[in-house]
Amino acid sequence: MLLAGCGGGDTRATALDQKQAASVLPDAKAVPGWRNYMKPEAQKPVAEYPPRVCVTGKKAACDGVAFWGTSAFTHKPGGITLDFWILAYKDEKAADTAYDLLAEWYGGDRVGLDAEKVDLGGLGAEREANRAEVGTLGGPATITQVRVGTTVLGMSTGTPGKSVVPDQQVRAFAEMFAARAQQAQDGEKPTAAVPEN
Repeated sequence: MLLAGCGGGDTRATALDQKQAASVLPDAKAVPGWRNYMKPEAQKPVAEYPPRVCVTGKKAACDGVAFWGTSAFTHKPGGITLDFWILAYKDEKAADTAYDLLAEWYGGDRVGLDAEKVDLGGLGAEREANRAEVGTLGGPATITQVRVGTTVLGMSTGTPGKSVVPDQQVRAFAEMFAARAQQAQDGEKPTAAVPEN
């Protein structure tokens, strides 16, 4: 699957500001054919209430988070959901440290019993993806995590039915998200999108 609006050039690892972090999150243009029910939004974390997506029981996963945010989509038939989240760290070292803790936390059976690996190719600096037949919504679920420079990007799919987001489509969504993060770190406006089916 090819991405629309995917820029090239040297990769950079620069810290993002709040507006840039929000721009990385996919919007309706980036995921055509899906209904965007949670608009892209980023915020500064509050010390007493760290971002829920980095709470792993190990403080270092949330240390260094400058901004975080989410966006979410749904698709019919099947009631499939697609959730994206970004953790934008103050530097690449903090993102690298957090990635390892988050990959351990979100890996394997935490996704669901007998979760299996999903191949994301050589995406980002680091990547992890797992799918279980029964996730939090009762149907198949996949969680991916990719580190791109100073960001850790998460995505989850879920359904209350039997429908599953195929591996190829999971990879396409993850590639689009990673491309948007790199575009932002290159000082560009993120424009990467998945093709409309």
